[in-house]
Amino acid sequence: MRIGELSQRTGVSPRSLRYYEDQGLLTSSRSDAGQRHYSDAAVQRVSLIRQLFDAGMSSRVIATVLPCVDIPGDLDVAEETFTAMLRERDRIDADIAHLIETRDALDVLIRANSRHRAELSAVPQSVAQST
Repeated sequence: MRIGELSQRTGVSPRSLRYYEDQGLLTSSRSDAGQRHYSDAAVQRVSLIRQLFDAGMSSRVIATVLPCVDIPGDLDVAEETFTAMLRERDRIDADIAHLIETRDALDVLIRANSRHRAELSAVPQSVAQST
């Protein structure tokens, strides 16, 4: 199938499909005219790539994980994939912890602003304008 059909069947833009190919995540053959042609298995491959992206992995990490799919019986590859996924989970946990800290700092500012707004609303407008 050509890139347009793969795009239509997967919901992934042709631009993204070309990116996947540039990153070594997806392969195609080329016609004499240089058009990309994909096998039917590419639909499932693109679906897996999307799942990995949705799990927060970068294309670099996805490239290290995909050999587990391509060589399912290789224990070393499975171990490397497992280690890569654990690293990614640890990275995401660290990002979450940082986001929680950031949210907590913002909550402090929101409370301070709420107190300030309450103080301003308690002061009569004529007094507030004359100061």
